[in-house]
Parts: sequence; C-alpha cells; structure tokens
Amino acid sequence: MDILLHRNYFKEGTNGTLFINGNFFCFTIELPWRDNKRNISCIPEREYEIKTRFSKKFQHHLIVKDVKGRSFILFHPANDANKELLGCIAPVTYLSGIGKGTYSRNAMQRLLSKVYQAKDRKEKIILIIKN
Repeated sequence: MDILLHRNYFKEGTNGTLFINGNFFCFTIELPWRDNKRNISCIPEREYEIKTRFSKKFQHHLIVKDVKGRSFILFHPANDANKELLGCIAPVTYLSGIGKGTYSRNAMQRLLSKVYQAKDRKEKIILIIKN
C-alpha cells in the first residue's frame, strides 16, 4: 500500500494532504522544516516503510522506519503540531490553521484501519513524502 504525503511548508508548521493508493484520505500536521533537527523539525522528503506499533502512551499507532538521524518518528493523534509533536506526523480530519487540525483521533483510527487491512493482505506499507 502506498501512502503519499504531499506537504505545504510554512514558518509556523507544515500542513499536508494524505493520499492512499492515489485517493484523498485526510490531512496531516507536522512541525516546520528545520533541517531535520531532532524534536523541532519534520522529517526529510523521501520514501519510508511504515510499521504498526503499540505503546501505553499512544496505544495502536504507526512508526516510520529508518529516518536518517532520527528515531521513534510516529503517526499519532495531535491537533497542534507545536504543542503535541516532536517530529512526528499527526493525521487530522480538518485543517484549522498552520500546523493545526481537528478530529485527529478519528483520522488516526481510519488510518490504522487501512494499514491493518493492508498488513492482513501481507502488503508492504510505504510512505512517500513530497513537496
């Protein structure tokens, strides 16, 4: 399964549009681009493998594998990138500003459902990040 993240960069944050297999799925919010610096920047544009993960803090979520110079880059719910993200990606149902969105938990649940279905089909889940 291919997940395309098309980004729009701003000084205050990064807004994105997520497509699954070519179809619009939801929006995303991230921190602004700050040269891939840990905890203050979104990650570089390229292709990454996505895996499912579970933790007490985020429950079921997704991890972006093999991000150069970074670790534990996740897809998890958040509605304000600057207050709730440390380099991770948050799916949101609606964008409400730069780096801000609403109904993130709903978007995350829908995304998890799609990823788990692909995983059940033994598909590799690839995230492609582009400007």
